[in-house]
This record gives sequence, C-alpha cells and structure tokens, in this order.
Amino acid sequence: MEYHNPVLLKETVDGLNIKEDGVYVDVTFGGGGHSKEILSRLGPNGKLFAFDQDADALENKIDDPRFTLIHENFRFIKRFLRFYGAKEVDGVLADFGVSSHQFDVAERGFSTRFEADLDMRMNQKSELSAYHVVNDYDEDDLRRVLAQYGELRAAPAMASLIVEHREQESIKTSEQLKEVLKKFLPPRHENKVLAQIYQAIRIEVNQEIEALKEFLLQTPEILKPNGRLSFISYHSLEDRLVKRFIRNGLFEGEPERDMFGNYEVPLKKVGGLIVPSKEEIKRNNRARSAKLRIAEKI
Repeated sequence: MEYHNPVLLKETVDGLNIKEDGVYVDVTFGGGGHSKEILSRLGPNGKLFAFDQDADALENKIDDPRFTLIHENFRFIKRFLRFYGAKEVDGVLADFGVSSHQFDVAERGFSTRFEADLDMRMNQKSELSAYHVVNDYDEDDLRRVLAQYGELRAAPAMASLIVEHREQESIKTSEQLKEVLKKFLPPRHENKVLAQIYQAIRIEVNQEIEALKEFLLQTPEILKPNGRLSFISYHSLEDRLVKRFIRNGLFEGEPERDMFGNYEVPLKKVGGLIVPSKEEIKRNNRARSAKLRIAEKI
C-alpha cells in the first residue's frame, strides 16, 4: 500500500523526547512513517501503540514485538490503552487530517482531483457518508457545516442551491456536486473554494472536530508527568483547538483562577510553532499547511 513520506518526521519525533524504555502512542498510524521512526529510537523494553480507523492502514502493520496496532478512532484512546494494560504513557504523536493515501485513492472521494462517488469516510464501516450529508441534511444543517467547517461566506446560498437541486435528483458524485455549485467556483479560485467545500463535508462525515476534542481532553489523564504531546495540524480549526488546549486546558474561555489569581493548567508548551522548511514543502506539497505544536505535562 503506497503512502507518502510523513510530514515533519524528525521534528515531530524529536518533540517526544524519547526514552529508550518508554511507552508511546502514534494515534494516526497511516503508512507507519512516524511509528517506524519512534521504534528506531526505542530500546528492547520500549513499547509503541498505534491507532488508525482506516482499514487500508492495517496493511502497513509493523512486525515488531514492541508494536501494537489498534484499529479504532483515537477518540477512544484511554479505553483501548487501558484494555492493553497501559494506563500512562510517555508521549503521544498525532498527524491530523487526511493521509496522502486517502487523497490519492480516487474512489475514497477525498480529493477534488478525481471524479468519484460522494464518500469521504475515514472509517469505511461508518454509516454517514458525504452522500448522506449532501442529500439528507436539511438546509440549516448544510449551511452550518459549510460555514463552520469550510469557513465559506457563501454557505447560505450554497446550501439553498444544493437543496433546490436535490429535489429534482440526488447528487451522487463529486462532479455533480461541482456542477451544482459551479456559480461559486470562479476559475482563478476554483480549487481553493472546492477544497473548502470538501473539507467542510469531510469534517462532518468523520466527526473530526468532536473526535479531536474528546481525544485532547483525555491526553492529560494518560500522560505521565513530563510526558510529551507532539501534534501536527493542517487547518486553522484543528490548530486553534490544539493551541487553546495546550495553553488553557480548555477550548473556550479562560481557566478558573484561585483566590491569589493563579490558575492551574495540565500542560505547558515546549518551544514555539514549528512549520516545514521550503525544501520539505518542495518534496512533499502536503506539508505546506502543516503546523507542529509540542507540549509537556506539568
């Protein structure tokens, strides 16, 4: 199964500050690039758990007694680590978003480059697909998805047009969706707007924001003191949540202060924001929007 090079490989794994006999988790296994790098730095008593909900990723399982691949969404991290006897770990790595492989397999429906059925499911057993979002959501919900997750100003008009069109016939493929919304796709910005539309539908299909919040809330519980988080985000919605959670332990507002005006948060940031070099972006176009943030449990 062909997977591209992992983004910010050295920087992300360096961020974990790996101990040879530590226990680590790669919650976005994909092609296994980050996992292989972690394993190369672990000693014989080290342990690595990996999560991936996509059945395609299982074909990349690493044959190593120190490695366990869990075929589940990372929103269930605490439950499954406990099942495998790991209550606390030394570090957690995440490379959020869609893998290069998912983008490159036309029939999965993630990419604007291919004609495909409306699918976009990371977990192919999930009942909710892009088809259902586009054809079954009412106009208010469609508008919410396009505005909130695609940050599209024209979301109300787009939702209205989709609903109007599907009363005549279902919208089954990416090309049909593009045709329905073509008045919102000016030639110079077509790819950018399409990417926003796809992003919005994909996030809804995979409940990505809810899953990310659930996952982040569990990380302080499963980290040992001084344990590290090393997270790559690709769009502002994800990165904002990660940044706020590292800073405040919350997604909105400020943490409560004690009578002396101090507040306790579970994490502290390590270093500043890390982005790929120009050379890496040249080699791997997917890296262009990557943002790496590292944090440590206090």
